Amino acid sequence: MSPHLGWNPARDASQLLTYHFMLNALCAGTIVAVMAGVIGWWMVLRRQSFVGHTLAVVGFPGASGAVWLGLSATWGYFGFCVAAATVIAGLPGRPAMGGFSEESSVIGTVQALALASGFLFASLYGGFLNGTTALLFGSFLGVTNGQVWALLAVAVAALGALVAIGRPLLFASVDPYVAEARGVPVRALSFAFVILLGLAAAEASQITGTLLVFALLVMPAAAAQQLTVRLARSLWLSVVIAVLVTWLGLGVAYFSKYPAGFYITTFGFAAYLLAAASRMIAARSGRWGNVMPRTAASLPTAASRP
Repeated sequence: MSPHLGWNPARDASQLLTYHFMLNALCAGTIVAVMAGVIGWWMVLRRQSFVGHTLAVVGFPGASGAVWLGLSATWGYFGFCVAAATVIAGLPGRPAMGGFSEESSVIGTVQALALASGFLFASLYGGFLNGTTALLFGSFLGVTNGQVWALLAVAVAALGALVAIGRPLLFASVDPYVAEARGVPVRALSFAFVILLGLAAAEASQITGTLLVFALLVMPAAAAQQLTVRLARSLWLSVVIAVLVTWLGLGVAYFSKYPAGFYITTFGFAAYLLAAASRMIAARSGRWGNVMPRTAASLPTAASRP
């Protein structure tokens, strides 16, 4: 019997949790959403969205190349994303707040070459076009127990590393020049964060597809920063929004014939619109006051402290 969405939430949830592959998809999606919500928040704060998008695109040739060679697409995602992150992080230049803005043309060139290489590998594989569509736009089918555990291990390691470097990374993100003058290893911290961003992009690609990674890396963080100027609160909100968007997207995709990445992106965009509208209403009613959005330019720095 094909799944049918009705007016009984309990019955719909029962259908959703009947099959083991759907349980794996929900577990994997939750892990990916938490990691993307946290690292995406840092990415938005550091204004490195273009770097994150490039790393996501690089996942496509990695996954298609791995499938062509008879390997798991997971190895391709992580291998290519981490390799590309290493190259981008090693580019010469000062890791200013703009995040590798001087090397944007080089990064864009790499992005175009990566996307073209992905289509080449998919053509050499000679499989069904549906496989390429899943790599680009995501799929919740076929998530194995091994993939869930692999995603969990990578997420725990990456988030643990981020916690370890969190305080100096915040200082380096807000004012890299003052941080460097105070002896903070700005370049090393930037290198480490780009590697973590590559891991997050590789994880999110396996749920949303390589072209829709921003649904989890950018939209929840952007929505959260519209709702509050408090750093800790916006970070937690980013994670909550990412998890809710992922659950809704996977749930609706189960009852539909369209890819999960489309629904996750749509719900993420809706969350951002609602957050922006809420902030606009609050500003007009005076509840937002004269507080500006908490961007890197408006955060207090060590230089401004007495």
